Amino acid sequence: MMLAGAEIVENQSVIYKADGERSMEAMERSSLSAPSIPSQSASSKAPSPSQELQAQGLSRVPNRDPVDIQFSNITCTVSLGINKGTKQILHSVNGRLRPRQLIAIMGPSGAGKSTLLDVLSGYRITGVGGAIFINGRGRIMKRFKKMSCYIQQDDRLQGLLTVGENMALAADLKLPTKLDKYEKGEVIEDILTNLGLYEHMNTRGSQLSGGQRKRLSIALELINNPLVMFLDEPTTGLDSSSCSQVVQLCQNLAHQGRTIVCTVHQPSASLFALFDHVYVLAAGHCLYQGTTKNLVPYLEEAGIPCPLYHNPADYIIELASGEYGEDKIEILTNKAENGKAHNWFEDPESIPTMEHLRRLYPLSAMKELDSGSGSEETSQANQRSVLIKRGFMKAKRDATLTHLRLMVNVVVGIMLGTLFINAGNEGSRVLDNYNLLFAILMHHMMSPMMLTILTFPSEMSILLKEHFNRWYSLGSYYISVTIVDLPISIVSCAVFSVIVYTMSSQPLDLARFAMFFTISLYTVLVAQSFGLMVGAVFNVVNGTFLGPTLSVPMMMFAGFGVRLRDLPPYLYWGSYVSYLRYGLEGYIGAIYGLDRPTLECNEALYCHYKHPKVFLNDVAMNPNMFWWDVLALTVTLFLLRTVAFFLLKWKLHAVR
Repeated sequence: MMLAGAEIVENQSVIYKADGERSMEAMERSSLSAPSIPSQSASSKAPSPSQELQAQGLSRVPNRDPVDIQFSNITCTVSLGINKGTKQILHSVNGRLRPRQLIAIMGPSGAGKSTLLDVLSGYRITGVGGAIFINGRGRIMKRFKKMSCYIQQDDRLQGLLTVGENMALAADLKLPTKLDKYEKGEVIEDILTNLGLYEHMNTRGSQLSGGQRKRLSIALELINNPLVMFLDEPTTGLDSSSCSQVVQLCQNLAHQGRTIVCTVHQPSASLFALFDHVYVLAAGHCLYQGTTKNLVPYLEEAGIPCPLYHNPADYIIELASGEYGEDKIEILTNKAENGKAHNWFEDPESIPTMEHLRRLYPLSAMKELDSGSGSEETSQANQRSVLIKRGFMKAKRDATLTHLRLMVNVVVGIMLGTLFINAGNEGSRVLDNYNLLFAILMHHMMSPMMLTILTFPSEMSILLKEHFNRWYSLGSYYISVTIVDLPISIVSCAVFSVIVYTMSSQPLDLARFAMFFTISLYTVLVAQSFGLMVGAVFNVVNGTFLGPTLSVPMMMFAGFGVRLRDLPPYLYWGSYVSYLRYGLEGYIGAIYGLDRPTLECNEALYCHYKHPKVFLNDVAMNPNMFWWDVLALTVTLFLLRTVAFFLLKWKLHAVR
């Protein structure tokens, strides 16, 4: 069930005012800002150095109107699995997320914090009901995503790239291409300086501390200056100092004109005081929404006063957990009207109605947003260029995908070449050479496939974040992945082929080697595509089981062990599906086709297969099918790559 009602209405999210609305804008900014949080420039008194440090913010203050978010009757139901039914996580909750505020969504484990954040950010769309309004009008996701970002709990960063490289590449993807590198550099410097990361410009992402990784995640999304930021558990796994730094950073960013919403599990009293507003959940119901300083009076009025010297954040979590009885949860839920009550906001009378917001942000001004305002993806060509550049930088430093992969091909090539030395020219060792060709085929199938299955799921998590936050399109990403991996595959395959081909004394004919290498490369690319299909859908554990299991039928119908002409009619179709059949047939055509002359027979008195035609007849393979084999592998490669793309696209939506 999709968001109903208002979700369908034209979204009039963030807009520029018409000239005639300037006075209304001034009234909005003066009436809607919480009195307890003055503007940084409002005070006439010169700030002390410590106050100046606390009030520091990005020089790129949002130049668009702030975002007021209201949601009503939000429900969320998730499936528990096949034949296990469903579970409702959110129960018709309501709320108001005011601009220029740092808002905490709190509650015990299982209360629905992350689910609500997923729904509000648009990350979760299945099983969701209710309505979400942006500045008084129904949200349209395409427009909302232009001005918002979602930073998830696990820091999904490119660990092989430095802080500076991560930022530079993100700037190339997210900022207009008309800006030169110096202008983009100013943006990056401003962000990193204010987030305390400038000194770590040359530190790789994998070497950053937890707090630094969290700040880098925020820095990457600040490049295009979003008006709305959602952060899932930004303090998880951090020490108290890092927690304070991250929350103070979010507070400063919010007071500059952004709407920032965080989920927090159980903050300390000092950390809790840094939040402007708090929204408390218990079992999918709202217990309280309002300012942090009004939480204690709220509990006193409800007849459940917070004990003296007790952290209010701890106490409300204990209440929400049911430690003081389920009746207390019901009392608080009714008092909060499941999130409808605004009594405990700062100056609730000044909160504008939906009608007031629609007048304040006129519909006619939306044409500016539609004509290009907001955070747009750059061109497809630019995205591909930047992603290819990033891919080669990662490949150059990746010990697994590049260095180890090349080393494995060298080692395995030497091992097979040593084991089957001189098997290619000896008539008495034709069957040994046949075994070698199949072993080569197995290597080209298993190594690339398993490497992709093992490594792609980690890349998938980064793709989910970057694609959702509109860094690039899926098509640009997929093309870049294909292009970046191609040179590595060609070099690895070429090194392996030269080693094993020469050591095993295959015929020294350039045309035959070219045919051998072509089949090898096609097999590697098809196996990678097969691994990409599995890795895109399944996690590492399931993928490592499923990949080899699905490869067994490919081997069964390859024509090795059981000759193709001996297959029963009802199973013969399998030989047309198995890409290994075309690979093995192509190898046979390259080594024993092209009217190869009689083989030498130096190691035995009688060589049954010294005439290649006898061997070809016994294995039931036509040596003149090479180009048909290449065509079949080309079609298979295209189909698997296409299927992998659509599976990847499905996965991006399925997780939501």
